[in-house]
Amino acid sequence: MNVDSNKKTRFIVEAAILAAIYAAITILLAPISYGQIQVRIAEALTILPYFTPAAVPGLFVGCILANIFGGSIIDIVFGSLASLIAAILSRKAPKPWLVPLPPVIINGLVIGWVLYMVEGLPYWLTVGTVTLGQIISCYGLGYPLLIILEKNRDKIFGQHNNK
Repeated sequence: MNVDSNKKTRFIVEAAILAAIYAAITILLAPISYGQIQVRIAEALTILPYFTPAAVPGLFVGCILANIFGGSIIDIVFGSLASLIAAILSRKAPKPWLVPLPPVIINGLVIGWVLYMVEGLPYWLTVGTVTLGQIISCYGLGYPLLIILEKNRDKIFGQHNNK
């Protein structure tokens, strides 16, 4: 295998592992992962695009899988696209403390809309509860994880993934 082939293989494997982990955590914690009041613990992983580009498709696919299990078709489409956009923006975040912000804002607004459309829940109240859950997951759990991973970045992700 040549170097490019090894990089592609590593990228695919990293993305697949992250997708599986995201989906598994979300599904295992289903009672708190779906609905108007949710703290999707797997959203802590949304800091990973900061470290590896493979996290972008990994989180997207993981979200699709999780939403197939516990969401509607609207959630599968729009919730997963929200995760993809948030992952792309997190990847481009100029400062570590900004990395969790895109999933908080985008998922708060989009999932609030999804729950409004599917379940008829009050939009702004649902935006608030989803955003609060995202803050808990992304900043309360994800940001400390980011700090820990940053200290061991090269050991964990390799130098090829550095920004």
